[in-house]
Amino acid sequence: MYLITSSTKYKDDGLMTNPDWKPLYPFAAHSHDVGGVRMNYVDEGQGDPILFVHGNPTWSFAWRNLILKFRDRYRCIAVDHIGCGLSDKPQDYPYTLAQHIANLKSLIEKLDLKKITLVVHDWGGAIGIGTLGKMPERFSRVVITNTAAFPSKLIPWRIAACRIPVLGQIGVRGLNLFAGLATTMATENPHGLPADVKAGYLAPYDNWANRVAVDRFVNDIPMSPRHQTYPTIREVEAALDHVRKMPTQLIWGMKDWCFSPAFYREFRARLPEACFVELNDAGHYLFEDGLEPMAQTIEKFLSETPRSGE
Repeated sequence: MYLITSSTKYKDDGLMTNPDWKPLYPFAAHSHDVGGVRMNYVDEGQGDPILFVHGNPTWSFAWRNLILKFRDRYRCIAVDHIGCGLSDKPQDYPYTLAQHIANLKSLIEKLDLKKITLVVHDWGGAIGIGTLGKMPERFSRVVITNTAAFPSKLIPWRIAACRIPVLGQIGVRGLNLFAGLATTMATENPHGLPADVKAGYLAPYDNWANRVAVDRFVNDIPMSPRHQTYPTIREVEAALDHVRKMPTQLIWGMKDWCFSPAFYREFRARLPEACFVELNDAGHYLFEDGLEPMAQTIEKFLSETPRSGE
């Protein structure tokens, strides 16, 4: 049994009706039960599925514009990881990479998704590619953006500071420094994100309890083999063997200070057959800074690239 904060239950309350941001996210809520905890997801359109997997501290809201662009031709599915977005936010829960992978695998099985085009960002890269490694027969193409799927010693000081015992938790959960500052530091817009967009990103993370996963994601980064998640990130790394056999597109915001161009170069080396596009004026939130070139690149990739096995 997990403790679930009541404010995370989906209902037509302030979380969903705030006029500043709700028009930007005109999607019906869908629920999937994972061990007694409710996972929210978007499911729009018909056709071969595109599965969008977000990272920290975002949620399916980050994919809203791409869903709107592609739902007339594809079935667009965007998950909210447990603890994120409109999903439940249990306080006593194993917020680990392995658990998030298991949850996503469960959703794919429930929806019986096949011929999936996977689109990942941030921690969604490790979660999505880790899931692909568990069921490669269900995936056909991969789009990788500003993420990692292998062990790394690189961690920005701004992330490392959030891992300091006690102080880090106060900053992330008490002062909302991680999610809050991301709305200015993860974009190259000198004024930060527009007010309605910022409100959308922050709406699910409005108090200490609702920021539990934001904090736990930060502390689940495996910086050494002694970390509990290190074996899982090595499994994710091994799953890149499956990705190499599939059509793959890299799209990178080159001004990202978090998943910097060093990660991009690592992916280029590990996936030498992948197509690649560099968005030189985009930061970590490339779906905000570089939406149009990102959408055009995905459109071209989907229309010109045969699915794996075809």
